[in-house]
Amino acid sequence: MADSGRPDTSSEAGRRSFIHILNAKLPRKRNIAQGLVRNEDGEILLCQLTYKSEWDLPGGVVDPKESPAACVVREITEELGVSLGIERLLAVNWLPPWRGWDDAVLFLYDLGVVPRSFTDDLTLLPREIKAVHWVAPAELGEHVAPYTARMVEQLLEGEHTAYTMYFENSEVPGTMA
Repeated sequence: MADSGRPDTSSEAGRRSFIHILNAKLPRKRNIAQGLVRNEDGEILLCQLTYKSEWDLPGGVVDPKESPAACVVREITEELGVSLGIERLLAVNWLPPWRGWDDAVLFLYDLGVVPRSFTDDLTLLPREIKAVHWVAPAELGEHVAPYTARMVEQLLEGEHTAYTMYFENSEVPGTMA
């Protein structure tokens, strides 16, 4: 240990020791990865969950040492019993604390357009998913958390943009009241 109480980082062992200390003390943020799946009529796939009243986009919490992209593919496979590829990252959304949860960063991926019959062959994970529903964009706010409705609404308005959008609490920074 150096006189400052920090490990001597001049050696590889000291450097690793210091990184271990920082990893243990620095804040960690929960990451969420979700997918936007639409049918040919523009309806959005929502999951009716067993553990909360709002419906939600398919996806889940990113595991330690897992990328958000790998997470959304894994979650779709586990919870819906199907494989979908990622078309692109649509948005990154910082979410403030909500209903007892700490703040989080949500990564939303475009998982493409599928036939309406896509839901006929899903194998739902019953401990997490009660049902899935196709919902028109105009009706989204009736079923999902307000931040999800705001984010998706803004994404659909700017749907033809070629860049990933960044939100804070589902608002574009600088436009919040």
